Amino acid sequence: MAAQHSFLHWVLPAGLRRQLLVDENHTGTIQFHFRPLSTLPNLQWLIFVAFLLLYLLSLCENTAIALTVLIHHSLQTPMYFFLGNLAALEICYASVIAPLALANHLPERKATISFNGCGTQLFFFIFLGGADCMLLAVMAFDRYVAICHPLRYTLIMSRKVCRHLIAGSLVLGSLFALQFTILLFHQQFCGNDEIDHFYCDVMPMLQLVCGSKDSLEAIVFAATFITLIVPFLMICISYVFIVAAILQIRSAVSRHHAFSTCSSHLIVVLLQYGCSIFIYSHTSSTYSPEQGRVVSVIYTFMNPVLNPLIYSMRNKELKDALRRVLWRRVLFQRK
Repeated sequence: MAAQHSFLHWVLPAGLRRQLLVDENHTGTIQFHFRPLSTLPNLQWLIFVAFLLLYLLSLCENTAIALTVLIHHSLQTPMYFFLGNLAALEICYASVIAPLALANHLPERKATISFNGCGTQLFFFIFLGGADCMLLAVMAFDRYVAICHPLRYTLIMSRKVCRHLIAGSLVLGSLFALQFTILLFHQQFCGNDEIDHFYCDVMPMLQLVCGSKDSLEAIVFAATFITLIVPFLMICISYVFIVAAILQIRSAVSRHHAFSTCSSHLIVVLLQYGCSIFIYSHTSSTYSPEQGRVVSVIYTFMNPVLNPLIYSMRNKELKDALRRVLWRRVLFQRK
């Protein structure tokens, strides 16, 4: 935890770091606390158990997919390479939020987080969430090339290109996260030290900022447009071409296979982008903390569980590979 809290100290430029620490009593000793989804003890236990089960299930599912893609030779293709990386991102993404959210829903316990700890959590949340959205756009491009340009697919989506696309998603996500975290935590926080959420998120933190928020809200809108709306529009355009190409396929079996692989990805895209755009398209004056908490449960706890299920249920090849890996594990344990 100490290493996490020192993240802002070593990542910020020296000048800005000194400015942030000018008033040690105002920043260094701030302890934010969170608002749980319910204050009723019995309901808090129920939420705690539900969150814990969802978190453990997401870890098991995404680990299974990541390892299956890694060790299974039939899945060494760009589509499954991206899917394995998406599963790894989902593990990290859920792990940034879940531990503190679980602690916050233990009855008679109020979880707190330091100023630096909150900045660290916000950085990794934006970084991993942004990289996740970028990777979904990359996966849409992969399906577009595979279906609309099948003869050039192996040439365009080479292993080197795939690695560069993954690296690009991570770099862009980290740059957006770093810039916004520095900007937000350079502001003066005043009033209540309660974050009206169960983790450090952009909109609840904006509500704690003193003075005018117009410039920050403009930056949030610009970041939302670049990282969410533009990739989502690109995905939609690519799927127009994909559907047109699929409808021209004469074989019913090939059409069904193409629709299965694309529909699973499209469902995941709608869940992830839909929730994110809904939250971050608001200003601080129109943002509803109650709606924000409910929608956040969907994309922080439910999406990491649903995504592997959607991909495995809609993809026979992945389903068969998972079954073979699990069957081998059962046989190995019996021996």
